[in-house]
Amino acid sequence: MAERYQVTVDVHVILQRGDQLLLCLREGTGYRDGWYCLPSGHLEAGETVVECAIREAREEVGVAIDPAVLQPATVIHHLSPEGNPRVGMFFTASEWDGEVVNAEPHKCGGLAWVPAEELPDNTVPYTVAGVEAYLNGVGIGVHGWPELATAR
Repeated sequence: MAERYQVTVDVHVILQRGDQLLLCLREGTGYRDGWYCLPSGHLEAGETVVECAIREAREEVGVAIDPAVLQPATVIHHLSPEGNPRVGMFFTASEWDGEVVNAEPHKCGGLAWVPAEELPDNTVPYTVAGVEAYLNGVGIGVHGWPELATAR
């Protein structure tokens, strides 16, 4: 019988303004500092993925998202370079309350609105995989696995 393992669940929020999306520049985190990612974080015990997306958007960029406008974007089953499996739940929202601000300057070196089709070269590959899957209408994809299977 195969051994079960625990998987970290990451929740990512694609905030869209026209053809642009919001990226956060990682800084002071110890992981991929100097690289861009979406507002995101880990699912906490007792929290739904929707609650996590709303919390992360508020904590990281200071906006309030109504659960009714939060839409599923894609799911990515990711294998980190260190060999740790993760499941990334990507959501999208094109409206929110409040102004976008860098609400975590101790973890974020700045925010950038970038064309969704032209992510910076220093965007975390896991983030790129999620955004590309979303833009291409891929409901579930994989990233980082050896002999990478085609996303479906």
